[in-house]
Amino acid sequence: MVEDNQIKAEVSPFAIRKGEIKTFDGQDGYVSMNQIVHKINIGHITDIHFAILELVNEFEFITSRQLLQMLGIKGYEVGTQDKLNNKLESLVKSKILTRYYFNSDDGKGIYRIYCLEKMGKYLLETREIECKWQQSDNTKPVSMIKKRLAGNQVIIAYLQKVKAFDTYTVKPMLRAKSLGKIFKPSGGSVKLTKNDKSIEFIFEVIRREDNWQKKLVDKMTFYKDFYDNFVQGDSGFSSLPQLILVCEDEKHMAETFKEIVMNSIEFNNINLYYTTDLRQVNESLEKSLTEFKLDPETNKYKAYNVDIKLLGA
Repeated sequence: MVEDNQIKAEVSPFAIRKGEIKTFDGQDGYVSMNQIVHKINIGHITDIHFAILELVNEFEFITSRQLLQMLGIKGYEVGTQDKLNNKLESLVKSKILTRYYFNSDDGKGIYRIYCLEKMGKYLLETREIECKWQQSDNTKPVSMIKKRLAGNQVIIAYLQKVKAFDTYTVKPMLRAKSLGKIFKPSGGSVKLTKNDKSIEFIFEVIRREDNWQKKLVDKMTFYKDFYDNFVQGDSGFSSLPQLILVCEDEKHMAETFKEIVMNSIEFNNINLYYTTDLRQVNESLEKSLTEFKLDPETNKYKAYNVDIKLLGA
């Protein structure tokens, strides 16, 4: 597997590309449960395959590289990326998982995305593992899938690189009280703990999808409602969580900030932080966050990197 410090990409693989579509790369035809049970009985489907299923169920959409990283974090010895890919191929052929890739005007995407199939849900339920997957989940558009993949990358980066890391939640639920709306941060959340003190980070992933500016404003309106009316214990948070917007690139951070300012969305009780996909592959996350402040000399907003020691290794 290519390590983070070996990645030389200039554009995030999870950025939106022109004319992008999701293309099926799974298995057609019918596979019976009897065939799958037989594979389990003869040892072709083992505990490691079930560990893969649990991760796919938890994250909904995930790349093979992200799976390899998460399996390693959880203590499974899978070996190389090729060995994992062979196991994934077996699960796809058995219609336990399915697979997609992205195609665009720039050509075929370099990675595959894995998600559950009906047989995968059945197998998880036999082990009393909660699975809310529905077939319609696999019809989600490119933008929603890429937000999930970018959110996965952030969670994995914090797992691997932040010593104060405590726990993560892939799909936290927040409540905008005044609007009467339950909503989900698209990038998940992490809890950091040091010296018995904890803080939680919420990640909202922003993509340059169609009409992204309006979608951003709508979502930020929910967040403003949540923060303006927050009291201890809301949505399970013991204190105000820190909101971080995950953008496609450095320019996109400025574009996102501009939309928030132009629409007068102000947060009075938190500093709004920004980051990008590629900042997650840096060796350290200590300087991965940015905030925009008014420069008193020019009376214009300027981006400043925020040095947060808590994000150190």
